[in-house]
Amino acid sequence: MFNTPRLKKELNQLISKPPTGIQVNIKEGSSSILEAKLNGPVDSPYENGVFKLQLELPQRYPFEPPRVTFVTPIYHPNIDTTGRICLDILKMPPTGAWKPLITLEGVIVAICNLMCCPNPNDPLMPDIAKEFRTDKETFELKAKKQTTQYAIEKSD
Repeated sequence: MFNTPRLKKELNQLISKPPTGIQVNIKEGSSSILEAKLNGPVDSPYENGVFKLQLELPQRYPFEPPRVTFVTPIYHPNIDTTGRICLDILKMPPTGAWKPLITLEGVIVAICNLMCCPNPNDPLMPDIAKEFRTDKETFELKAKKQTTQYAIEKSD
């Protein structure tokens, strides 16, 4: 799977020169799954956390978007408890905005941006979205608590 020229170039770039706060590797023994670690964005409730994602590349990539899920639990209006992400560029048109010119790096950066700026108008988790809109302080406390619980690597 990782043998197309475009994909080789994208992976080489992502692995050797990733954007700040992002680490990507090919999942051991897999020919179509990537593992990513994202540092929680500064000045967000996810700051100091390290969030693991899985990116599964379909046979038709880049003509179909990767399937991306959070492995690390996260309290967010656009990410559900199974790790699914509600983000337009992860869906095919006409309901989504995926285009073959979007790169894996672009997808990961967009997810980082979503962590900074949730979209409560298109939620996967309506209760969290309502809380985000009406009681941001409680939302941030719950998000920080879950980040501390699941995304902070504990030292022995």
